[in-house]
Amino acid sequence: MDVRRALGRYGEDIAARRLTGAGMEILARNWRCGRAGEIDIVARDGDVLVICEVKTRRDARFEHPMAAVGPEKAERLRRLAERWLSQHGGPPEGGVRIDLVGVLVPRRGAALVEHARGVA
Repeated sequence: MDVRRALGRYGEDIAARRLTGAGMEILARNWRCGRAGEIDIVARDGDVLVICEVKTRRDARFEHPMAAVGPEKAERLRRLAERWLSQHGGPPEGGVRIDLVGVLVPRRGAALVEHARGVA
């Protein structure tokens, strides 16, 4: 596994722990839909389905992880959410929300984690 993928996996592990710590149930990780892309984490927050994008950065000199989801990425996440719903019985009673978890891994110390709800 290359370093970039390992960093991404580490960030997704941290994000999954943060989401479960907030009371969410993880339904799937790294759900792929052919060439359409991948959903990092699919979770349930009460009766809401949560499509979660995780962005991990090692150094603050580069783009902050929370700035990594622009309009094109948001639209792709909405399309992936529609595909998930079509394959898993439609939307739940509480609807669907797209969240972003940003993980910043400093050279020393614990990772900094931000969770933004309803970003797209």
